[in-house]
Amino acid sequence: MTGGASPALLFRVDAGARRYLLRIEGPPSPLRVPTQYETMRMAAEADLAPPLRHVDASAGIVVMDFIEQRPLTAFPGGTRALVEAMATMIARLQASPAIPAFVDYPDMVARLFAHVRRTGLFAAGVLDSHWDRLEQIRSAWDRDPARLVSSHNDCHPANFLFDGQRLWLVDWESAYRNDPFVDVAILADNVARTPELEDVLLRICLSRDAKAHDRERLSTARELTRLYFAGFFLSASAAARWLAAPDTDLVIPISNEAGPARMHRMGKLYLKGFLTGDPVPPLT
Repeated sequence: MTGGASPALLFRVDAGARRYLLRIEGPPSPLRVPTQYETMRMAAEADLAPPLRHVDASAGIVVMDFIEQRPLTAFPGGTRALVEAMATMIARLQASPAIPAFVDYPDMVARLFAHVRRTGLFAAGVLDSHWDRLEQIRSAWDRDPARLVSSHNDCHPANFLFDGQRLWLVDWESAYRNDPFVDVAILADNVARTPELEDVLLRICLSRDAKAHDRERLSTARELTRLYFAGFFLSASAAARWLAAPDTDLVIPISNEAGPARMHRMGKLYLKGFLTGDPVPPLT
């Protein structure tokens, strides 16, 4: 099967009248959050993720209830109701017992972006302005551990399943304790894409109307999430080794190509959005 945004292998298992999802990710990798299965179990117990039936963290195998999906476009009440439901789930997650910590988010973004710079995908100097801005953010970021809450860190629409009645949040391998505005920023870029919907999102996640300092924090968190996803796309582009020579500019091609060319274009769009604040394409 396909579904969600995870690279794990997915299989539907029919057992009489019951259906289950078998998820095979394989043995642990240093690139994955080491406590992802603990986090997945906590999310299932909080009724945010589908119920789990078997977990083998050492083998990277999970069996959970199968969710028969319907398109998010069929969610009753349209986009506003969908934003409200997603925001409510994130608010519930943030109010739940703290999941394990991992790495400060700006440092996680820096690790990924430093990797992109080392790949040689771009010519020397092309990404310097992005690195300089990231360093400014890292030096000013409030790293008080008391701020951190349980976070999914990858809560774009592909990781929400709609079963006709309610939403489920899946693919927890990026989840760890994080700044509360990171998940809000991802939802703002992907589903709450108007000022009115952003207000709805913030009001639910904050349990109050947003203040100026909240919007400033959201703006900075949005920069970080955009650079993180730029790093994700560009890492995939670099791994494909499809360019004959390093890219020498940040011009965004007009193209409908798939594969690494699409990853490269998406990465450039997110790099632009990181520096300019321009809207970025939703993740699907």
